[in-house]
Amino acid sequence: MRIPALLGASLLLLATATQTLAGTTLERVESNKEMVNVLMESYPPFSFLNDQNQLDGFDVDVARAVAQKLGVKLRLETPSWDVIAAGRWSGRYDICICSMTPSKARAEVFAFPVEYYASPAVIVVNANDERIHSAKDLNGRKVGLTAASSYESYLNKNLVIEGDEDRQIDYPFEAVQVAPYDTDNVAFQDLGLGAGVRLDAILTNLVTAKPRLDEDKRFKLAGAPLYEEPNSVAIEKGDPEWDAKVRQVFAELKADGTLAKISQKWIGADISK
Repeated sequence: MRIPALLGASLLLLATATQTLAGTTLERVESNKEMVNVLMESYPPFSFLNDQNQLDGFDVDVARAVAQKLGVKLRLETPSWDVIAAGRWSGRYDICICSMTPSKARAEVFAFPVEYYASPAVIVVNANDERIHSAKDLNGRKVGLTAASSYESYLNKNLVIEGDEDRQIDYPFEAVQVAPYDTDNVAFQDLGLGAGVRLDAILTNLVTAKPRLDEDKRFKLAGAPLYEEPNSVAIEKGDPEWDAKVRQVFAELKADGTLAKISQKWIGADISK
């Protein structure tokens, strides 16, 4: 049976597209001579738009270093965190060097080849707030955080850190009003309006919070850090060749001091693992 020309062309295009997505991620990266890293647009100092309206930060520099080791160009994509954390990228993205904390739920769709830094989770409150001094004071309060983050799991009292499942995490509160935001920026804007006006507190990591705490006197820490949060490179599950390559590249970046140098540049200390 003869296939109409238009249908034949469509089938050819479909086959080409399928071939483009076929194979391992490493094959795709080497074939395209490009690595696509996905991260948040506004998560300083890890990723943010600088004065030239270009993405910059710790995660951006780490991704650049990885692409350089692979001998390919770097392309950065910034969908919402919900899209990033959902996984099942279907070849749209190659890797997430994007400050993701491993969890049991995420491990169903992601592999976490490398833990590349760690940071404590902290509570930030308005500087005028005298009600909240520790996690137990969050009971019944409205707490802002990045949607689909590990902080949301913590406040829902079901945080399980992949690779450290036996860790006992203390939940000294009964119930908390969780207020998810696309980014920390808007959460901090709301908290800056006053204690309890829109938010009672924000749950975030110390490294992200520190520049705001240093520069903006409207905010302060409430109590000691809650738990140390490992942050790992995430890739789609079931790709052992790409997994091994990512491990190899990060081992080289650790050994040659690149990760420590990037960490000192953005954090002022070596938080790389």
